[in-house]
Amino acid sequence: MPGTPVNTRIREGISPTFCTTEELEKMELQTARLILRPWQESDAESLYKYAQNPNIGPIAGWPPHTSVENSREIIKTVLSAPENYAVVLKETGEAVGCVGIMTERAAIHSSKMKDNECEVGYWIGEPYWGKGLIPEAVNEILRHAFEDLQLTTVWCGYYEGNEKSKRVQEKCGFIYSHAEANKPVPMLSDIRTEHFTKITLEDWKNRIAHL
Repeated sequence: MPGTPVNTRIREGISPTFCTTEELEKMELQTARLILRPWQESDAESLYKYAQNPNIGPIAGWPPHTSVENSREIIKTVLSAPENYAVVLKETGEAVGCVGIMTERAAIHSSKMKDNECEVGYWIGEPYWGKGLIPEAVNEILRHAFEDLQLTTVWCGYYEGNEKSKRVQEKCGFIYSHAEANKPVPMLSDIRTEHFTKITLEDWKNRIAHL
């Protein structure tokens, strides 16, 4: 795959091992208050600090982290996938959450997508709820998906009862699509109803034109 642009390889769900170190290091996005960058093993303590909270993971479908070492292993095995970003506060340099893009070929995704579509997922530590940081991060991810990766539709989902995630999607212009009942949640051995929303390239262009 040498010579193929990094964003093309990411859209195709190809492992970041096919990208050069220099390419990976450049995969950084910024907003007014945030830096979105690849996770590093040195983020393990910050990740554990927020991901151990039982109010964070279970409502999104994953168990609380159990130790700094557990968080470090998750960085290495899960969060190192292409287009997974640590949500880092510019003010402190601390990783306080996560936002990422998943394609149909990604190991972890929930939406049923076409090749030119993706799904976005996110969370942020409880001390930062209600500050508009995740909508800020998701809006930049949408720009990245449509402008840089040239995707046509971005999907998102939330489990029944996750009103905070629902509000984030509404704030970012996602439009309700459908619900799927009896959806397995493998990491928690649970069954839930999941609601899906989406935003198309045309929807996004119309939205930013009126901001």
